[in-house]
Amino acid sequence: MLTTWQVLVSGPLLGPDEALSRAVVRSVPDAVTERLADLGNVPVAVPVLALAMAYSVRRSGRWAPALTAALAMALVPALVVPLKQWTARPGPLEPWAAGYYPSGHTATAAVAYLGAALLVRPYVRRPWPTAVALALTGATAVGLVLRGFHWPLDVLASALLCVPLLLAVDRGARRYGPRTPS
Repeated sequence: MLTTWQVLVSGPLLGPDEALSRAVVRSVPDAVTERLADLGNVPVAVPVLALAMAYSVRRSGRWAPALTAALAMALVPALVVPLKQWTARPGPLEPWAAGYYPSGHTATAAVAYLGAALLVRPYVRRPWPTAVALALTGATAVGLVLRGFHWPLDVLASALLCVPLLLAVDRGARRYGPRTPS
C-alpha cells in the first residue's frame, strides 16, 4: 500500500500530510472534535454493527451475512495492530509516542457503520443507511485529524485498509441476504 510505504521510508507524501495536519489541528474546539473521534470507539461503533447483524438475521433467517460482518470487525485489530507496531509512526501532538499509523478508530468506524449499512440495505431499500454510515465514518476521521489524534494519512490508510473487509460483507449480504420467493 502506497501510504504504508510513504510512512516507512519518510516519502514525499509525509510533508503535505504534516502540513495539512498543522493547518487544521485544533481549528475546531476540542469538545467537538473529541466527540467526533469518539464515534470510532469500540463501545460506540460495535453495538451499531451488532444491532444490524441481529436485524439482518431476524429478517433473512440467515447467519452468513452477519457472521461475515463479525469476522470483518474481528479482523480490524488483527490488521491494524501489527501495522502500528511495524510502522511506529509518532503522533501529531505526541512526537515521543509511536503507533499512530493506521488509525484503529477510523477502521472500527468504517467496518461498524458501513458494515451495518450493508446488512440493512436489502431491507430498507433507501440510500439513507449508507449516507449515515459514510457521515459517521467521515465524522470520526475528521474528528481524529482535527483533534490531533492522527495524521490525515493515518485515517486515509485505515479507510483503504477496510475496503476488502467491506467488500466481503457486501458480497455476503448480497449472496446470502433476503430469500426470494420461489
